[in-house]
Amino acid sequence: MRTICLPLVFLACVDAVAVQPKEVDLAAMLLSSSPAAARSQGTSSVARRELMSKALAASSLLGAGAANAEIDYAGLPYLGGQTKIDINNANVRVFTKKPGMYPSAAGKIVSHAPYKNKDDMYVKAEFTPEEAAVTRKYDGDFLYLEPKAEYIIDNINNGLYRR
Repeated sequence: MRTICLPLVFLACVDAVAVQPKEVDLAAMLLSSSPAAARSQGTSSVARRELMSKALAASSLLGAGAANAEIDYAGLPYLGGQTKIDINNANVRVFTKKPGMYPSAAGKIVSHAPYKNKDDMYVKAEFTPEEAAVTRKYDGDFLYLEPKAEYIIDNINNGLYRR
């Protein structure tokens, strides 16, 4: 990809390049060794900006590829739709289903995530004795799946508000 883009950028930086009237012949521009050689073929010069736009458009077509998006996240049921909760990826509001957890203990859990296991959670979350007691009632419902950036970004504020 770089070997294709670098010549295109180089051509865009020269003072003038060759084009045929009303139509850009990108192949001729790439094959010509210098702007003077291109002009000698009877073509007119074009602005660097126009060439840059054509070169970038061509390079974007060459570089387009498939996104590496994960379509079906296996931990999706544990983000709030079940009794089990994925501690590392769930939003703070999921804990409203567990009486006594929201907002204090839940806030500490999502703020200090990710965790490797239950013991790691109790060490990192810095619970008060009351919060730890409430959390122990539900810690059998917690899973510690691999953190996913797509879900961690929303774990404190998912942008859903009531009116």
